[in-house]
Amino acid sequence: PEWRNFFWLEQLPTITAQSPSSLIAFPFDESFPMTCEAKGNPEPEYRWTKNGQEFDPSLDPRLMKEENSGTFVIPNNGNLTEYQGTYRCYASNKLGTAISKEIEFIVPHVPKFPKETLDPVVVEEGQAFVLQCDPPKGIPPLQIYWMTINLQHIEQDERVSMGLNGDLYFSHAVEKDSRRDYCCFAAFPRIRTIVQKTAMSVVVKTTNAILERRPSLLTPSGVKSETRLVKGEDLKWECIAEGFPTPQVEWVKMGHQLPVKAKLENHGKLMIVPRVDREDGGKYMCKAKNALGEAVHYFTLMVEEPPEWVAEPESQLGMIGSDVVIKCSAGGTPRPTITWRVNGEPLQAAPAANRKVFDDTIVLHNAKASDSAVYQCEASNKHGTLLSNANIMIMNLAPMILTKEGEDYSAVEGKGAMMHCSVFNDSPESVEGPRFSVHDNGSLEIYGTAKDDAGQYTCLAKNTEGSSAVDAALYVKGKPLLLLLLVIPVQSVRCGSQLNPSWILLPSFVDQYRAFHPFSVHRYFVENGVLQILNVSHGDQGVYTCVARTPVDRDAASSRLTVLDVPDAPQYLVLSEHKSKSVKLKWIPGDDHNSSTTEFIIEYEESQWEPGNWKELLRVPGNHNQAVPKLHGHVDYRFRVSAVNAVGRGPPGEPTERYKPPPAAPDKNPDNIKIEGHLPHEMDINWEPLLPIEHNGPGLEYKVSYRRQDEEDWKEDVVKRHSFVVKNTPTFVPYEIKIQARNHQGWGPEPRIVTGYSGEDFPSAAPDDVAVEVVNGSVVKVSWTRVHKDKLHGHLGGYRVTPHKHTFCFLDKEARSLAFPGDRDHGTVPGLTPFSEYSLIVMTFNGRGNGPGSHPLTFKTPQGVPERNPVFRVTDAQRHTVSLLWAPPSEPNGILTGYLLEYQLINDTEEVGPLQPVNISNPNTTKWTLRDLEPVSKYKLYLRSCTMVGCGPTVSEECTTTLETSVGVWKISEALNTSKTFHVIDGLDPGTEYTVRLIPNSWLDNSSIFEDVITTGLTGVSTQGWFIGLMCAIALLTLIVLIACFVNRNKGGKYSVKEKEDLHPDVESQGMNDDTFCEYSDNDEKPLKGSQHSLSREIKAGDSEDSLVDYGDEDVQFNEDGSFIGEYAGRKERKRANISLSTAHHYAALPLR
Repeated sequence: PEWRNFFWLEQLPTITAQSPSSLIAFPFDESFPMTCEAKGNPEPEYRWTKNGQEFDPSLDPRLMKEENSGTFVIPNNGNLTEYQGTYRCYASNKLGTAISKEIEFIVPHVPKFPKETLDPVVVEEGQAFVLQCDPPKGIPPLQIYWMTINLQHIEQDERVSMGLNGDLYFSHAVEKDSRRDYCCFAAFPRIRTIVQKTAMSVVVKTTNAILERRPSLLTPSGVKSETRLVKGEDLKWECIAEGFPTPQVEWVKMGHQLPVKAKLENHGKLMIVPRVDREDGGKYMCKAKNALGEAVHYFTLMVEEPPEWVAEPESQLGMIGSDVVIKCSAGGTPRPTITWRVNGEPLQAAPAANRKVFDDTIVLHNAKASDSAVYQCEASNKHGTLLSNANIMIMNLAPMILTKEGEDYSAVEGKGAMMHCSVFNDSPESVEGPRFSVHDNGSLEIYGTAKDDAGQYTCLAKNTEGSSAVDAALYVKGKPLLLLLLVIPVQSVRCGSQLNPSWILLPSFVDQYRAFHPFSVHRYFVENGVLQILNVSHGDQGVYTCVARTPVDRDAASSRLTVLDVPDAPQYLVLSEHKSKSVKLKWIPGDDHNSSTTEFIIEYEESQWEPGNWKELLRVPGNHNQAVPKLHGHVDYRFRVSAVNAVGRGPPGEPTERYKPPPAAPDKNPDNIKIEGHLPHEMDINWEPLLPIEHNGPGLEYKVSYRRQDEEDWKEDVVKRHSFVVKNTPTFVPYEIKIQARNHQGWGPEPRIVTGYSGEDFPSAAPDDVAVEVVNGSVVKVSWTRVHKDKLHGHLGGYRVTPHKHTFCFLDKEARSLAFPGDRDHGTVPGLTPFSEYSLIVMTFNGRGNGPGSHPLTFKTPQGVPERNPVFRVTDAQRHTVSLLWAPPSEPNGILTGYLLEYQLINDTEEVGPLQPVNISNPNTTKWTLRDLEPVSKYKLYLRSCTMVGCGPTVSEECTTTLETSVGVWKISEALNTSKTFHVIDGLDPGTEYTVRLIPNSWLDNSSIFEDVITTGLTGVSTQGWFIGLMCAIALLTLIVLIACFVNRNKGGKYSVKEKEDLHPDVESQGMNDDTFCEYSDNDEKPLKGSQHSLSREIKAGDSEDSLVDYGDEDVQFNEDGSFIGEYAGRKERKRANISLSTAHHYAALPLR
């Protein structure tokens, strides 16, 4: 057909695929495609503009261009800022140009708080104050949290709350608000970044009394404000007030109720209306009030809409000389502005005399072939832009039939039929005949169809350029035949027609007594030919007629609705044939409601033990109307009966009068006899007591009979409880027990005999011949000789194996035991530590407990492979070298023989470089430098610790070498205790300038606590050799003089009494002097903890100061709920360091603040 030839004609370009209007370059994405696909004949050619200027992706070797497409890909090579901008794609061929929507490529920057020194906020108690967050701009969403330096959330309530802008508002200050660590955290989840503002300090000055004052609003300011939102956005308004007592906030909508979907949060200060629409627009008011007054603010909400097509321009194929009208209309609030382009250029750039523009309409009068082009209509307002391309093709060609080939049409005999033939560029041939008519749109209508009208029809259209035809088939059907089905148990009647599904049924229903419209009764609903009846009752039963109508005919069908229900209650229940343990019940069944009764349920209720509680007694078949149930003696009964059918159980009938059989001896003895021994010389006997109704009379007791299994005589005791303890029994011997019930009327039936054992005792022997077979470094097999049953003194529970690990000459007190149940002589013990020494004992256990342990058996586990290295990181990456640092494995599981370091080039490609091994044979090595690496390349590094058995699991790290080698080298000390207030750095060069930075060990922010520049002093007098010699001489001379004085004093003071005193010194005085004379503590001379280690970690001088990787744990994570994983160390106060320089010029003392 001619329709197929259309696709071989020349076609204007049409955009088929393009990137979204906003493309964000997230740092964790590998590349960013700028998509532009189009179709057309000839094949379109593509060009791009960036920020309105021509942009050729093929001129940039870093961009990847796709063949036969306008798409190019921006790789994430770390330098994306130059590609930021607004792009547009143009697809052109000789007929015209189609354009894409504007695509904005956004390269997000890492948001940072400015480094600043904040003065403390000083307020008087009772006054309001605000802590400002001022978060940096970044990719939304933005989440703000106020916390302390220890990551504790600042508690918020009616007095303290955070605003939508992130500021923390205090309606009035109290003494507990004083603190130095108010921290504002800003989280940007989409770029996985969190930053922290410098901690703020608040000082609240206490007063004797807080003056009460009326509320005033901290936010919003002024009396009224206006908000414009796009339909579907969420409305968020807040009113935060100050005052004392704390004001309460209320919200109202002027003249209306608040929207049902409105939610109040933040203790009523924040109102949220999700997904606003036009009905939500209007005036609102918030009111903050306390006992002294109130403050109000008025809000006006105007809901606007982005552009939406009312009449989108359509592509057209027009004849030369015809008039072509292109309509473009869009709605929205504010009203969109319509902008026209032709082949991507403004209309003014391509004037045409026969083209008229009337706002949203273009008219091409007496169109020419040169008017063929792609016309673009752009509708925009401040909320968005719509762009549509309309391909206008002006040419002469043969008529084209747009209706599909082979359409099937159906009609009812005697009624009309309509067959369509939509023709472009001409009209079909007319058909003669009184029952046939051809409409202007090409459709053929047949009046009063007959069976002979069915068959094949052809629509033919032709002009001077050629002709075209399409075939269609007409089927003539008979009158409708209705089907009526009853659907159970849905209580619905389905009415359907055996017609072509295109016919529409218009059913109505008539029952056997009256005609009615289904919607006139609230329990009746009709949908898609189904009559549904809600809450069906017996009155709905009857015959229903469904009437179906087509546009030309009608038919009706009937069906009977049968209502099923549970049976009615049985009636006239009577008692007869009263006996000591039975009675006869007889009743008359109720109506079964169209479902046969399957059974009757007989229930009873007694007045002594559970009055008012009905219990099932007996079930009888549905074809019976009497029963004789067995009864217990001395129970005051009454009975009732209910019926059951397929629908369910019906209500019970009226109960009978009471009947109480005479007392009788028990019919049964206790069940579930349990024999236990909790102590070695006792036996506990328990049983399940008879139910009260089973007593059969007053005075119920139990006779407990017991004997050893090897004896003939029974010992008996009578008790009223349901337990008994036999004392002074041998340990763990078998007994026979029987329990019999009796009451005042006599004994129950002969009881059955139950066998059990007396109480257990601890096992008295330990397993012998304990042996260990080492399977590997963590598993051993243990075997032993079973303990003889005479030594068990109870039921064998199994054997327990306990391995104790030797640690630092001591046994592990928290060793775990493994229980092996049952009678066995071996077991496997897993979970041991390789290369360790163990002592192992084995014991048996029974129901009482554990027996004695075997003699400890000592064994050693062989070496295994080490655990993972807990620390493995890159400390410095240069042009050709990478420095690594690691920590030994926490569990070496043997003697370390060294490390296996491997690395390979990855460079963001599917193919990776070969794995390069580096064997490090010195186990004490914890750092290494890889050399001769490629510059500006990405490497993956692997590290494993090794013993003689092999190497353990791998820990990996990635890094990228730099373009140029940096000049500075940072040195980092080990972690310091937070209780220290200074630290000594030695090994410095005199007269040299150093930058000193104090950073947290595991910080959530990427900034230092303080940073300062110091200069060590020049070599002074105190370091000259002659000066040191002079000082030593002076010290020696002073010492000689003191010695001479001491000798002279002793010579002048010697006398006899003195000598005796010297020979017999006063012990008490000596002790007192020893205790009080210049005490010495070796702590006085101890250096700071950790100050002996060298500052060995190196950091690139060119690295960012704010890198979390360089200055904090690499495991810092951020969760969606705003919590942090990491540790705080130190206080984040930006203060200038007070650094004392010693006269030695080789160390510095750092105060830690």
